[in-house]
Amino acid sequence: MTTVTYTWLCEMFFNSLGARYPTPSMLPVLVRRLSFLRLPVICLLAALVPTQALGQVRKSCAGGIILKVSAGVSAQGSLLLTEVRSAKTLTSISSEWNGRSTPLWREDEKSATLHGLLGVDLEKPPGHYEWKVSWPGPEGDAVICSVFITVRAGKFPTERLTVENQFVQPDPEQQKRAEEDQKKMRAIYDTVTPQRLWDGNFRLPLKDVTTGGNFGRRRILNGQARSPHAGVDFPAPAGTPVFASQSGKVVLAEELYYSGNTVVLDHGYGIYTLYAHLSEIEVQSGETVKVGEEIGKVGATGRVTGPHLHWGLTIEHARVNGLQIAERQP
Repeated sequence: MTTVTYTWLCEMFFNSLGARYPTPSMLPVLVRRLSFLRLPVICLLAALVPTQALGQVRKSCAGGIILKVSAGVSAQGSLLLTEVRSAKTLTSISSEWNGRSTPLWREDEKSATLHGLLGVDLEKPPGHYEWKVSWPGPEGDAVICSVFITVRAGKFPTERLTVENQFVQPDPEQQKRAEEDQKKMRAIYDTVTPQRLWDGNFRLPLKDVTTGGNFGRRRILNGQARSPHAGVDFPAPAGTPVFASQSGKVVLAEELYYSGNTVVLDHGYGIYTLYAHLSEIEVQSGETVKVGEEIGKVGATGRVTGPHLHWGLTIEHARVNGLQIAERQP
């Protein structure tokens, strides 16, 4: 079995004990159960190794190139940081994840290290997936090196809400409008700006707010199951200023059927942030905004039960938890 397979088995085993990676105090229980289940000693060692050290993946490739991923096991809706390190500057290098080309960038022109982001979609089926990097070899043929990442099911709660019936059973005209909105959003996310528009660290979109909730939550609206919640909710009074979490270009600034007054910012390289249910929109499509610039105000437009900001992060079509981009800077 591969290390990734062992990691997945260990995680399943640890989950049965009520912890992702147990503490040394649980060793007696570990020893008994490992003996019974005949799991490899790597699981026992995992109890003594910090989670961060276990999570990172590093692979040496041909030509002295090293691939790094922030985690070898990742839950649905997570964000992964990647690096491609080389002793000399690489040219014509490509990266692929989830069947799509993924951008790589340098922090400065002189750096030989390339950085990237991989988004694990909120509904990506659990399993093993390949991050593949390729570059021209000394004889012109492609050299390929891969890292396999295990995606596990996210642990998302379910909630029941009551909303206006038109947002659960829209009439034909409303349904047509909602479908047009979906096409518009798909066209936006299909576009990958081939350059980095952000500068520095990503921020949360409200001042003096350090966390939000509801990402991934499965919702039952008026008794009917709906798609999982693909953003982070920040409860706040109507009229609270909303700020751009990073510099970028405004690619949408209008009212949509479900999300109400909505702003979408393109930060380059397939990274988008969305700000929904606004009471006011203070930017226009096509404008360039800087990090921390006010773009609107919290409201209760669209399908809502009260004033709040819905903040979404999409990376190459993958819907991921936006809190992670503020915690793990690309």
